[in-house]
Amino acid sequence: MPSSNDYWKNKACLVTGGSAGLGLVLAETLVRHGARVVINARDRERLVDAVAKLKDLGGEAAGVMGDIAEVGFAQQLVTDTVDSLQGLDFVCHAAGRSMRGELASTSREDFEALWRVNTLAAFELARAATEPLTTSRGHLVLIGSLASRVSPRFLGAYSESKFPLTAMAQQLRLERGPAGLHTLLVCPGPIARTDEVSSDRYEAAEQGLPDAATKPGGGAKVSALDPEKLCERILAACEARKAELVMPGRARLLFVLNQISPKLGDWLLRKMSG
Repeated sequence: MPSSNDYWKNKACLVTGGSAGLGLVLAETLVRHGARVVINARDRERLVDAVAKLKDLGGEAAGVMGDIAEVGFAQQLVTDTVDSLQGLDFVCHAAGRSMRGELASTSREDFEALWRVNTLAAFELARAATEPLTTSRGHLVLIGSLASRVSPRFLGAYSESKFPLTAMAQQLRLERGPAGLHTLLVCPGPIARTDEVSSDRYEAAEQGLPDAATKPGGGAKVSALDPEKLCERILAACEARKAELVMPGRARLLFVLNQISPKLGDWLLRKMSG
Protein backbone atom coordinates (compact mmCIF):
# COMPACT_ATOMS: atom_id res chain seq x y z
CA MET A 1 0.00 0.00 0.00
CA PRO A 2 1.46 3.42 -0.94
CA SER A 3 1.96 6.15 1.59
CA SER A 4 -0.94 8.56 2.18
CA ASN A 5 -0.76 12.06 0.75
CA ASP A 6 -1.02 14.11 3.94
CA TYR A 7 0.71 12.24 6.77
CA TRP A 8 4.16 13.57 5.88
CA LYS A 9 3.23 17.18 5.27
CA ASN A 10 5.64 19.46 7.19
CA LYS A 11 7.25 16.50 8.96
CA ALA A 12 10.88 17.18 9.96
CA CYS A 13 13.05 14.49 8.38
CA LEU A 14 16.75 13.56 8.36
CA VAL A 15 18.33 11.11 5.90
CA THR A 16 21.98 10.07 6.00
CA GLY A 17 23.58 9.02 2.74
CA GLY A 18 21.07 11.32 1.09
CA SER A 19 23.04 12.48 -1.94
CA ALA A 20 22.80 9.26 -3.96
CA GLY A 21 21.22 5.84 -4.21
CA LEU A 22 18.37 4.83 -1.93
CA GLY A 23 18.99 7.76 0.43
CA LEU A 24 18.39 10.30 -2.34
CA VAL A 25 15.30 8.47 -3.63
CA LEU A 26 13.91 8.38 -0.08
CA ALA A 27 14.56 12.12 0.35
CA GLU A 28 12.80 12.77 -2.96
CA THR A 29 9.85 10.65 -1.85
CA LEU A 30 9.58 12.54 1.42
CA VAL A 31 9.69 15.89 -0.38
CA ARG A 32 6.97 14.81 -2.78
CA HIS A 33 4.81 14.03 0.24
CA GLY A 34 5.38 17.51 1.67
CA ALA A 35 8.07 16.78 4.26
CA ARG A 36 10.91 19.11 5.19
CA VAL A 37 14.17 17.27 4.65
CA VAL A 38 17.80 17.51 5.73
CA ILE A 39 20.21 15.18 3.97
CA ASN A 40 23.76 14.32 4.96
CA ALA A 41 26.60 13.15 2.75
CA ARG A 42 30.40 13.32 2.53
CA ASP A 43 30.83 14.62 -1.02
CA ARG A 44 30.18 18.36 -1.28
CA GLU A 45 29.46 18.45 -5.01
CA ARG A 46 27.01 15.57 -4.92
CA LEU A 47 25.37 17.02 -1.83
CA VAL A 48 24.84 20.39 -3.50
CA ASP A 49 23.41 18.72 -6.60
CA ALA A 50 21.07 16.57 -4.49
CA VAL A 51 19.75 19.53 -2.49
CA ALA A 52 19.13 21.43 -5.73
CA LYS A 53 17.23 18.45 -7.10
CA LEU A 54 15.06 18.30 -3.98
CA LYS A 55 14.30 22.00 -4.19
CA ASP A 56 13.40 21.63 -7.86
CA LEU A 57 10.70 19.23 -6.70
CA GLY A 58 9.26 22.11 -4.70
CA GLY A 59 10.48 20.89 -1.36
CA GLU A 60 12.09 22.49 1.67
CA ALA A 61 15.52 20.88 1.78
CA ALA A 62 19.00 21.45 3.16
CA GLY A 63 22.27 19.56 3.14
CA VAL A 64 24.89 18.94 5.82
CA MET A 65 28.29 17.75 4.68
CA GLY A 66 30.25 15.39 6.89
CA ASP A 67 31.20 11.80 7.59
CA ILE A 68 28.48 10.07 9.61
CA ALA A 69 31.07 7.47 10.64
CA GLU A 70 33.15 10.03 12.55
CA VAL A 71 32.79 9.81 16.32
CA GLY A 72 30.44 12.52 17.57
CA PHE A 73 29.21 13.64 14.16
CA ALA A 74 25.82 11.92 14.43
CA GLN A 75 25.02 13.71 17.68
CA GLN A 76 25.90 17.10 16.20
CA LEU A 77 23.93 16.33 13.04
CA VAL A 78 20.79 15.47 15.01
CA THR A 79 21.16 18.48 17.31
CA ASP A 80 21.58 20.87 14.38
CA THR A 81 18.68 19.30 12.49
CA VAL A 82 16.35 19.62 15.48
CA ASP A 83 17.36 23.26 15.81
CA SER A 84 16.91 24.07 12.12
CA LEU A 85 13.63 22.20 11.65
CA GLN A 86 12.26 22.92 15.14
CA GLY A 87 11.78 19.27 15.90
CA LEU A 88 12.34 15.82 14.43
CA ASP A 89 9.80 13.30 13.14
CA PHE A 90 11.81 10.90 10.98
CA VAL A 91 15.41 9.71 10.82
CA CYS A 92 16.76 7.19 8.34
CA HIS A 93 20.25 5.76 8.29
CA ALA A 94 20.64 5.08 4.57
CA ALA A 95 24.41 5.64 4.47
CA GLY A 96 26.30 2.42 4.08
CA ARG A 97 28.99 0.41 2.37
CA SER A 98 29.14 -3.02 0.81
CA MET A 99 32.07 -5.15 -0.26
CA ARG A 100 33.06 -8.41 -1.93
CA GLY A 101 35.42 -11.10 -0.69
CA GLU A 102 35.71 -14.22 1.40
CA LEU A 103 35.48 -13.62 5.13
CA ALA A 104 38.79 -15.41 5.73
CA SER A 105 40.58 -12.99 3.41
CA THR A 106 38.89 -9.84 4.74
CA SER A 107 41.36 -7.58 6.50
CA ARG A 108 40.73 -6.07 9.91
CA GLU A 109 40.89 -2.64 8.28
CA ASP A 110 38.12 -3.51 5.80
CA PHE A 111 36.06 -5.10 8.57
CA GLU A 112 36.36 -1.99 10.73
CA ALA A 113 35.58 0.31 7.80
CA LEU A 114 32.22 -1.41 7.24
CA TRP A 115 31.44 -1.48 10.94
CA ARG A 116 32.08 2.24 11.29
CA VAL A 117 29.49 3.27 8.73
CA ASN A 118 27.02 0.35 8.70
CA THR A 119 26.91 -0.42 12.42
CA LEU A 120 28.51 2.13 14.73
CA ALA A 121 27.16 5.12 12.81
CA ALA A 122 23.67 3.60 12.97
CA PHE A 123 24.06 3.12 16.72
CA GLU A 124 25.29 6.67 17.31
CA LEU A 125 22.53 8.12 15.11
CA ALA A 126 19.89 6.07 16.93
CA ARG A 127 21.23 7.12 20.32
CA ALA A 128 21.24 10.78 19.32
CA ALA A 129 17.76 10.67 17.78
CA THR A 130 15.99 8.60 20.43
CA GLU A 131 14.84 11.45 22.66
CA PRO A 132 13.50 13.86 20.00
CA LEU A 133 11.83 11.02 18.10
CA THR A 134 10.25 9.65 21.27
CA THR A 135 8.88 13.10 22.05
CA SER A 136 7.34 13.43 18.59
CA ARG A 137 6.26 9.77 18.39
CA GLY A 138 8.45 9.72 15.32
CA HIS A 139 10.17 7.11 13.20
CA LEU A 140 13.69 5.69 13.22
CA VAL A 141 14.41 3.71 10.04
CA LEU A 142 17.45 1.46 9.81
CA ILE A 143 18.29 0.31 6.30
CA GLY A 144 19.49 -3.21 6.71
CA SER A 145 19.53 -5.92 4.06
CA LEU A 146 18.51 -9.50 3.50
CA ALA A 147 22.05 -9.90 4.83
CA SER A 148 20.77 -8.62 8.19
CA ARG A 149 19.23 -12.06 8.69
CA VAL A 150 21.30 -14.47 6.59
CA SER A 151 24.93 -14.40 5.53
CA PRO A 152 25.54 -15.28 1.86
CA ARG A 153 28.93 -16.12 0.40
CA PHE A 154 31.48 -13.64 -0.86
CA LEU A 155 30.19 -10.45 0.82
CA GLY A 156 33.25 -10.01 3.03
CA ALA A 157 32.24 -8.35 6.30
CA TYR A 158 29.00 -6.92 4.94
CA SER A 159 26.64 -9.36 6.68
CA GLU A 160 28.58 -9.05 9.93
CA SER A 161 28.04 -5.29 9.80
CA LYS A 162 24.31 -5.58 9.01
CA PHE A 163 23.26 -8.34 11.42
CA PRO A 164 23.58 -6.02 14.47
CA LEU A 165 20.86 -3.75 13.06
CA THR A 166 18.33 -6.50 13.70
CA ALA A 167 19.25 -6.59 17.39
CA MET A 168 19.41 -2.80 17.60
CA ALA A 169 15.92 -2.39 16.14
CA GLN A 170 14.37 -4.99 18.41
CA GLN A 171 15.95 -3.59 21.56
CA LEU A 172 14.81 -0.07 20.71
CA ARG A 173 11.28 -1.31 20.02
CA LEU A 174 11.14 -2.99 23.42
CA GLU A 175 12.80 -0.19 25.41
CA ARG A 176 11.37 2.93 23.76
CA GLY A 177 8.40 1.72 21.75
CA PRO A 178 5.96 2.03 24.68
CA ALA A 179 7.10 5.64 25.16
CA GLY A 180 6.41 6.57 21.54
CA LEU A 181 9.46 5.75 19.41
CA HIS A 182 8.73 3.74 16.28
CA THR A 183 11.69 1.74 14.93
CA LEU A 184 11.54 0.13 11.50
CA LEU A 185 14.12 -2.31 10.19
CA VAL A 186 14.15 -2.45 6.38
CA CYS A 187 15.58 -5.64 4.85
CA PRO A 188 15.66 -5.25 1.07
CA GLY A 189 17.21 -7.46 -1.55
CA PRO A 190 19.34 -5.94 -4.35
CA ILE A 191 18.09 -2.51 -5.37
CA ALA A 192 18.14 -1.30 -8.97
CA ARG A 193 20.80 1.38 -9.12
CA THR A 194 20.03 4.91 -10.23
CA ASP A 195 23.66 6.11 -10.34
CA GLU A 196 27.07 4.67 -11.17
CA VAL A 197 27.83 0.95 -11.05
CA SER A 198 29.13 -0.18 -7.67
CA SER A 199 32.86 -0.85 -7.39
CA ASP A 200 32.06 -4.01 -5.39
CA ARG A 201 31.73 -5.89 -8.67
CA TYR A 202 35.24 -4.93 -9.67
CA GLU A 203 36.58 -5.92 -6.27
CA ALA A 204 35.05 -9.38 -6.73
CA ALA A 205 36.57 -9.79 -10.18
CA GLU A 206 40.00 -8.69 -8.96
CA GLN A 207 39.89 -11.30 -6.18
CA GLY A 208 39.07 -14.08 -8.63
CA LEU A 209 35.73 -14.83 -7.01
CA PRO A 210 32.99 -16.70 -8.89
CA ASP A 211 30.98 -14.78 -11.47
CA ALA A 212 27.95 -14.77 -9.16
CA ALA A 213 29.89 -12.68 -6.63
CA THR A 214 30.22 -9.87 -9.16
CA LYS A 215 26.45 -9.53 -9.48
CA PRO A 216 24.11 -7.40 -7.30
CA GLY A 217 23.54 -8.97 -3.90
CA GLY A 218 26.40 -11.37 -4.49
CA GLY A 219 24.32 -13.21 -7.08
CA ALA A 220 21.06 -13.34 -5.13
CA LYS A 221 18.41 -14.89 -7.37
CA VAL A 222 15.81 -12.19 -6.85
CA SER A 223 14.73 -9.35 -9.09
CA ALA A 224 16.23 -5.94 -8.38
CA LEU A 225 13.85 -3.74 -6.41
CA ASP A 226 12.50 -0.49 -7.81
CA PRO A 227 13.89 2.12 -5.36
CA GLU A 228 10.89 4.43 -5.73
CA LYS A 229 8.44 1.64 -4.90
CA LEU A 230 10.63 0.56 -1.99
CA CYS A 231 10.64 4.09 -0.57
CA GLU A 232 6.87 4.34 -0.82
CA ARG A 233 6.66 1.06 1.06
CA ILE A 234 9.03 2.41 3.73
CA LEU A 235 6.83 5.46 4.33
CA ALA A 236 3.69 3.33 4.39
CA ALA A 237 5.35 0.96 6.90
CA CYS A 238 6.17 3.97 9.08
CA GLU A 239 2.58 5.18 8.98
CA ALA A 240 1.43 1.71 10.02
CA ARG A 241 4.22 1.61 12.64
CA LYS A 242 5.41 -1.78 11.44
CA ALA A 243 8.44 -3.41 13.03
CA GLU A 244 10.02 -4.71 9.84
CA LEU A 245 9.81 -4.46 6.06
CA VAL A 246 11.27 -7.37 4.09
CA MET A 247 11.40 -7.20 0.30
CA PRO A 248 10.87 -9.51 -1.45
CA GLY A 249 8.50 -10.95 1.13
CA ARG A 250 9.28 -14.54 0.20
CA ALA A 251 12.71 -14.10 1.78
CA ARG A 252 10.97 -14.53 5.12
CA LEU A 253 10.74 -18.26 4.37
CA LEU A 254 14.51 -18.39 4.15
CA PHE A 255 14.83 -16.55 7.46
CA VAL A 256 12.48 -19.00 9.19
CA LEU A 257 14.13 -22.10 7.75
CA ASN A 258 17.55 -20.77 8.66
CA GLN A 259 16.46 -20.48 12.30
CA ILE A 260 14.81 -23.90 12.39
CA SER A 261 17.65 -25.72 10.66
CA PRO A 262 20.96 -24.01 9.88
CA LYS A 263 21.86 -26.91 7.57
CA LEU A 264 18.66 -26.45 5.59
CA GLY A 265 19.18 -22.70 5.61
CA ASP A 266 22.68 -23.12 4.18
CA TRP A 267 21.35 -25.35 1.40
CA LEU A 268 18.58 -22.93 0.47
CA LEU A 269 20.88 -19.93 0.61
CA ARG A 270 23.27 -21.62 -1.83
CA LYS A 271 20.34 -22.28 -4.16
CA MET A 272 19.21 -18.65 -3.94
CA SER A 273 22.59 -17.00 -4.36
CA GLY A 274 24.37 -18.08 -7.46
